[in-house]
Amino acid sequence: MTTHFQRHGVRLATYDRGSGLPVVFQHGLCGDAAQPAEVFPFDLPARCLTLECRGHGGSEAGDTGHFSLQTFAEDLASWLDSLALGPVVLSGISMGAAIALRLAIVRPDLVQALVLARPAWIAEAGPANMAPNALVGALLASHEAEQARALFEASDTARDLAANAPDNLASLRGFFTRQPQSVTAALLARISADGPGVSRTDIAGLRIPTLIVGTEVDAIHPLGHAETLAALIPGARLARITPKALDKPRYVQDFRAALAQFLSENPA
Repeated sequence: MTTHFQRHGVRLATYDRGSGLPVVFQHGLCGDAAQPAEVFPFDLPARCLTLECRGHGGSEAGDTGHFSLQTFAEDLASWLDSLALGPVVLSGISMGAAIALRLAIVRPDLVQALVLARPAWIAEAGPANMAPNALVGALLASHEAEQARALFEASDTARDLAANAPDNLASLRGFFTRQPQSVTAALLARISADGPGVSRTDIAGLRIPTLIVGTEVDAIHPLGHAETLAALIPGARLARITPKALDKPRYVQDFRAALAQFLSENPA
């Protein structure tokens, strides 16, 4: 079921599928609700809820100057408050993981368990692994899409990703046809330079069941970030799954299995 939620004059798309344990599952940068739905174990008695962030999917962008992980987290918290579900399993992929991590720390009343998949941030803002996204954002902000794409393809970044992280490269190439171009450029620039706004000490203070999902062959979501978060959060479990770049069907299968096991072990 697709509905809408409005906050500060911005209309945001929300998705609610399945039934059972409420699992709020947030997408990555320039993604949409289809991303978490692809890896969700719908064979479980579980409910997948997603709020598409500003400028993503069916959600309005509003003022692009307001794009930040903090704003996206506040939008999500406001939506969850309106649903009055009580504490939920809060999950996210990439940018969604950073949003989930922030909310688990600043709004612990909303979170009973945490899933951080392919994290692109630990605590620090503007991590080096987000530089490819920032580059694409800068090119889209200053050139027509076709010229921006040509400049990117000629870059060392594109060559390095082609050799070492082809799935990342495919995602970045998709940004050159994403519309509106100005919104895509703003998202890539602002979010790549941002951070979850929490400290490593805050992260180490979490005391909720936590699953961290990581893969190799992924330059934008380094396995080292997943390993670091798993080491910081007491009792966190790290699931290393098949890289999407090597075998996407197996990646989806592994992701669903890891999430299904975690949800089965942490029922409401």
